[in-house]
Amino acid sequence: MSTLINKAKIYLDEALEENPQLFVVSFDVNAANHIKVVIDGDQDVSISDCMAVSRKIEHQLDRDEEDFSVEVLSFGVGEKLMFPRQFIKNVGRKLEVETADEKIKADLVEATEDGIELQWKAREPKPVGKGKHTVEKELKLAYQEIKQAKVMIIFNK
Repeated sequence: MSTLINKAKIYLDEALEENPQLFVVSFDVNAANHIKVVIDGDQDVSISDCMAVSRKIEHQLDRDEEDFSVEVLSFGVGEKLMFPRQFIKNVGRKLEVETADEKIKADLVEATEDGIELQWKAREPKPVGKGKHTVEKELKLAYQEIKQAKVMIIFNK
């Protein structure tokens, strides 16, 4: 089975070289030789992108040597962001970010190879007197400080 994995990985890499805006989120080959690839892109991933990657793998492998199946999927909405490229792609969107200490729903205002910057508004007690007031908050996080982050889907009425 390792021969199939190695060959599939080589052909996957070739497909990504042909379309460098795409990148692999996950690659798995199970015991039944089912090859499953999840891709994302610096812009949106189209069905034709998935088909091109699938064909590149499938057409290079020999079914006479080993039986296999290939499934190529685009990274789903609501999935956990895992790579800096995914954060960079989503600058300007609202994220739900979980750190060791808190969960934050905030706007992603900047993303680099090292980390992200979030901004949001929060209601906090007034420093003097009773009641609450709205304050603007900002937080910079290194990727290793993020337990998980997801893009929030917001439906406008």
